[in-house]
Amino acid sequence: MTVQSIKEVDKFALQNSLKNLETAYKNFFTDLKKSKNKKGVGLPKFKKKNGCKKSYKTNLTNRNIQVIENRLKLPKLGWIKFHKSQDISGQIVNVTVTRTSSGKYIASINCETEIEKYPQATQNIGLDLGIKSYLVTSTGEAVDNPKYYRTQTRKLRKAHKKLSRSQKGSSNRVKAKNKLARNYERITNLRDDFLHKLSTRLIKENSIICIEDLRVANMVKNHKLALSISDASWSKFVTMLEYKALWHDRIVQKVNTFYPSSQTCNHCGFINPLVKDLKLREWFCPNCNNYNLRDKNAALNILSEGLRILSAAVGAPDAIYACGEFVSPDLFRQKSLKQESRDF
Repeated sequence: MTVQSIKEVDKFALQNSLKNLETAYKNFFTDLKKSKNKKGVGLPKFKKKNGCKKSYKTNLTNRNIQVIENRLKLPKLGWIKFHKSQDISGQIVNVTVTRTSSGKYIASINCETEIEKYPQATQNIGLDLGIKSYLVTSTGEAVDNPKYYRTQTRKLRKAHKKLSRSQKGSSNRVKAKNKLARNYERITNLRDDFLHKLSTRLIKENSIICIEDLRVANMVKNHKLALSISDASWSKFVTMLEYKALWHDRIVQKVNTFYPSSQTCNHCGFINPLVKDLKLREWFCPNCNNYNLRDKNAALNILSEGLRILSAAVGAPDAIYACGEFVSPDLFRQKSLKQESRDF
C-alpha cells in the first residue's frame, strides 16, 4: 500500500482494522487453550479480493459524522445521499460501511440511546423448534415454517446455470453474478424479517421463554436434514430472543439438549421410548392414557423443565411454578444477585 492510498482513508478505519486483528488473535489463542483437538476459531487470514466481507468502521469525533434528513456525512467522503430505513435517535458512536455481494452499500449507524421497554407480561411459554412447523408453543400455537430457501430453489438454480454458462471476464458474467447475489440477498432479508417479527412478538407477550438448547452444529451432520435445519436458522432466532430479552427485562431459559421433552408425558411424567421415531407425531401414554401431540407435548415439558431450573437457581420451591404461573423476572434477578454476592 502506497502513502497516497493511506491518506485516502480516515485514521479510524485503519485503527479499527488493527483492533479487529488483535481481537481475532486473542480469540484464536483463547480457543486454542480451551480446545484439546485444536479446532474451532482458526488463525486470522489475510483478506482476499473475493470471498471476504468488504467493510470499514469509522468513529465519531469533532462532528465528523452527521445525519441530516436523507444525507450522511462521513470522514474523507463528505456528504452522501442515502435511504434511511428508520429514524436515528441518541448519540452516534460509529458507522460501519459495508459493500454487499450484490453491489449495494449499507451504512450501519451505532447509537447510544435509551430503549423503551415493553410493558410487563404475565405469561410464561415453552417453545419447541422444528422443521415442519417452525415452532410450536406450550399454548398450542403452531407457526408455519416459511422455508425461504426451498421456495426460491428454482430461481437460484436458474441463476447458477446462467452464471456457469457465461464466459469468464465478460460483462454478462458480471451481470449474472450480481443477479445470483441479489437472489441470495433476498432470501436472507426475508428470513431475517420473519425472525425479527416472530422474536419481537414473543418477547412482547411473554415474561419467561423456555427453549431447548439445540446443538445445531451436530444436527447439520445429518445430510438428510442439513438443508432444512440451515434454512430454519434456529441459532439466529435464539440469539435474537436473548438480546431482546435483555433489552426488555425478560428471561430466556435454555433446557438441556438431552432432556427427553418429546418422549415424556406432560401429564404423568412417563417416558415412552417409542417416541424416538420422528414419524410418530401423536401418541397415547401407556401409563395414564393421556393423548399427546408430539410438538405441543414437548413444548409443555420444556416449559415445566425451564421453570424448574429457574426456581432451583434462586432457591424457590418447585411447587410455585408447577402450573406455569406468572413469575417476575425482577424476582429472579434480585435473588440471583444476592446469591452472587454471597459467593463472592
